[in-house]
Amino acid sequence: MTMTLISAADLADRLQSPGVRIFDVRHDLADHAAGRRAYEQGHIPGARYLDHETELAAPRSGKNGRHPLPSRADLAALMAAHDVRPDTLVVAYDASGGMFAAHLWWMLRWLGHEQVAVLDGGWQGWTADGLPVSGEAVLATRANSAATPAGQALADTVDAQAVLANLAQPAFTVLDARAANRYRGEVEPMDPVAGHIPGALNRPNGENLRADGRFKTPAQLRAEFASLLGERDPRTVVHQCGSGITACHNLLAMEIAGLAGSRLYPGSWSEWCSDPARPVARGA
Repeated sequence: MTMTLISAADLADRLQSPGVRIFDVRHDLADHAAGRRAYEQGHIPGARYLDHETELAAPRSGKNGRHPLPSRADLAALMAAHDVRPDTLVVAYDASGGMFAAHLWWMLRWLGHEQVAVLDGGWQGWTADGLPVSGEAVLATRANSAATPAGQALADTVDAQAVLANLAQPAFTVLDARAANRYRGEVEPMDPVAGHIPGALNRPNGENLRADGRFKTPAQLRAEFASLLGERDPRTVVHQCGSGITACHNLLAMEIAGLAGSRLYPGSWSEWCSDPARPVARGA
């Protein structure tokens, strides 16, 4: 069973364990320095900060989306620099309902690291429970180097060419994790073109959470995804969002629900709409 979530209480019990590595990935897409500022003001003891713009994304070309997926080699080197080993339990948390943490969760699973979980309830849940907070920054422990091969990687990704070919000969269903008004093309705060990939379904990732910011139960998530996807095999679902981040929230939610095997289109809408030759749909 793929690891998915860890509770604040369970993580608190493991804070002193040398086999646990905690990453703070708080981020703001409109203020790229906000996450590091928040980390410096206070974080879970022992947590290390990772930046979604400079460390968890490859260089941007203007055609490969806002958060291009780094190579497996680069991601492995980053994890090695933080002394993440195959048996290390990695825990990721944020303050955005788990969407940035889910992205790191997916990236590590894509790398082949099996022991990785998202802190359920994130930073808000941790502080609400009165758990300890530290202001002491923790940096990488050693220079980048090749990481030891880990376990079985998740299914590979889907690229823009595959999504384009799928329009003519459908083999999978694209599931868009953006807010409904962005999906319909009514607003677009991040990218130059509004709308969605033709044929894509919409599941705003916020629907995966309860009012307290924690994930819904596996049974509830399974019922909701079944209502949207019908009898589709999870392996025929490809997740997409604005730049490949919030899509991972839906992918994680499906894993929690026991619907394993879906894939990610990392470039997502920001890559798709960068080429005016690619078709755009609007409306419901």
